Amino acid sequence: MEDVRTCPYCAEEIRAAATRCPHCRSRVTAFDPEGWYRDHPERRVAGVACAVARALALPVGGVRVGFIVLSFVHLLGPLLYGALWLLIPFRPGGDAPIMRALACGRDVLDSLLGERRRETPSGSRPQGRDGGATEPPAAGVLPLRRLSS
Repeated sequence: MEDVRTCPYCAEEIRAAATRCPHCRSRVTAFDPEGWYRDHPERRVAGVACAVARALALPVGGVRVGFIVLSFVHLLGPLLYGALWLLIPFRPGGDAPIMRALACGRDVLDSLLGERRRETPSGSRPQGRDGGATEPPAAGVLPLRRLSS
């Protein structure tokens, strides 16, 4: 006998793998972050519509039509599709494209800062015009330069 559970809304017995109750049509699954990925067999372009459809237990065709309809409302469809493409990983448990891009950017920044750190001897501070050591500016503050007249 297959695994069954009780629907929390109508108290009828349903299959354990069911996403909707066949008796009251209520959605019985919670949002599963592990199931939020784009690599599904029925994907077409990037798999975003399939990922949204699977996560929300909606028909894939309805989600695709929703993206098309949102395209006519201030181009929300392509913007939302692109944002979800950046946020949803391709494979289960994988990294999202935005996370891979941020990691790559962090590596490039670390390599650039690493070269700059090698150029400046550690422990020495840059000297000002009068020969005294200057304090580095606070983060986010640009140093002011004197205008010579």
